[in-house]
Amino acid sequence: SDVCSSDLSTLATRAYFCVYGTRSHFLNRATRYFLCDWPAAVFGLWRETLASTFLVIAGVVAAFFLTNASPDWFYCFMPDAMAQGREPGASTAFLRRSLFHEQGPRGLTFFASLLFSHNAQTAMLAFSLGFACCLPTAYFLFANGLSLGALLAVYADHGLGLDFMGWILIHGVTELFAIVLAGAAGFRLGWVLVFPGDEKRTVALAKAGKTAAVVMIGVVLMLLCAGVLEGIARQLVTNTLARYGIAAFTAAIWFGYFYGYRGGRHGDV
Repeated sequence: SDVCSSDLSTLATRAYFCVYGTRSHFLNRATRYFLCDWPAAVFGLWRETLASTFLVIAGVVAAFFLTNASPDWFYCFMPDAMAQGREPGASTAFLRRSLFHEQGPRGLTFFASLLFSHNAQTAMLAFSLGFACCLPTAYFLFANGLSLGALLAVYADHGLGLDFMGWILIHGVTELFAIVLAGAAGFRLGWVLVFPGDEKRTVALAKAGKTAAVVMIGVVLMLLCAGVLEGIARQLVTNTLARYGIAAFTAAIWFGYFYGYRGGRHGDV
């Protein structure tokens, strides 16, 4: 009877705190997420982030040199539906128009929403493929780099390489960083699944899943920002130097936010 009484007392105490205890409001949770949880989770994935970044850059470099050596490689890396005429046989005038054509604000909001939906699916795919021992995620990140490198080679061959990178980076800093972080979250899950360390696999996966979930919520927000930049700012800002300025500004914001001052933050969630 003493044991039962003790159990009932414990349950009653827990019930009291559940009903009358201090509750965290949405604003407090959101503030903690943006000030602590999200940057700490991203910072804790720095190794996986470096691996994801390396794979994307490796894809860009490989496709750039292969396409320069033989234009036929372009069609291996870039489907016709995505190229939309921006291919080795395109004229310089056509490629230049694709970089500097002013569309104005009409219809750009709808265009940005479509881009956001597409990029969100891309990031989720990079994340979800991590469960298969990281290998599909690695291939997916590398393949995305191949597409970018092939396009860069086409524009560079027409003397528009710097203009093309400005056109891409005005939104690409945020968009590519988001996809890299999604891949990093997938890498964390895949790695823990294979190498759980000293902990039980279920416990290690639960911790990795919590970190990955925090990162992925932020990734969706980053893709929303990238969609706005791609659908609006990139179309309205047609000066190459201005585009590089916006890209540098967004890079400083994201890197400062995730890897800057660490006071009051922990290295992981």
